Amino acid sequence: MNTDKLNDLKIQPQQRQRTQKTFWSIIITVVAVILATLLFARPWAKDSRATAKADPAGNPALTNPPSTAPTATRASASDSSGKMLTVNGYIINRERIEISPRFLGVVTWIGVKKGDAVTNGQVVVTLDDTEYRARLQEAEGQLAAAQATAARDELNYERVQNLSRTDIESKQSADNARLTLEADRATLKAAQGTRDLAQTFLNWCTIRAPINGVVLEKLVSPGELVLPQSFGGAGGPSTALLAVADLKDLQVEIDVNEADLSKISLKQRCRVSPEAYPDKTYSGYVAEIAPEADRAKGTLQIKVQIVDPDKFLTPQLSARVDFLKDGGKD
Repeated sequence: MNTDKLNDLKIQPQQRQRTQKTFWSIIITVVAVILATLLFARPWAKDSRATAKADPAGNPALTNPPSTAPTATRASASDSSGKMLTVNGYIINRERIEISPRFLGVVTWIGVKKGDAVTNGQVVVTLDDTEYRARLQEAEGQLAAAQATAARDELNYERVQNLSRTDIESKQSADNARLTLEADRATLKAAQGTRDLAQTFLNWCTIRAPINGVVLEKLVSPGELVLPQSFGGAGGPSTALLAVADLKDLQVEIDVNEADLSKISLKQRCRVSPEAYPDKTYSGYVAEIAPEADRAKGTLQIKVQIVDPDKFLTPQLSARVDFLKDGGKD
């Protein structure tokens, strides 16, 4: 019985041969599939490379990953616009004037607010002038007294001089009268100076705009104490009343990498485009090149004057500046 069981477990020769045939069939099928895959993959790879090369737009984003644009970009030598270099910067006022009082005082009135247009000579602020009006009255009183004394001693001198010619009065009396008159005239001159000084301080209580421009900041309010320069630290009195600037006199302030300085020169023509209005362009020229570089950043500050700015150009907004070579279109 055991012999029958062993015979049942044996693999017959014909079955062993069939199993080997099945194994080799699987191997051949796998190899065929791999070869077919390779043959179909190669034409598709060639087509994709040809498509990338023949892209009519020439868009580098199809074949290369995007990169971050630098602050300054160099233009190609064949640029038809004549652009040599492009740098971003900020629009600034060529001159920002902070109006300050000439002496310690209290603000009584401010006639403008932020954004108001002002003209040269327009009254914008007044200070408390009570003290200076009193000083002016005092000085005028002293001047009047000096004028009266000088007039009296002048008459006395003339009388003594006439009498000295007839020997009624001595020469010494005439000299004394003359010296007294000269002292009176000196006192009169000093009184006139005191009066003019008091008038000057009174005039300074009325503060006027020094230029035609726009109020950028209103730095004080009525009732505040102001003075010309601060010596009390951050908590001391205000040192300025208003900040004004001429919005028709604008520049672009930029930092240029030292490697690009050879492309820039004074009076070089430029093209300015505000970032807020990229469709608008303005002519400009290099007005200032800083005499000292920033060693930490490896840059030099350049200021480009904008020709004929308009209402679309606002100080502190960013702008793009194209530096043009000779013959370039601005």
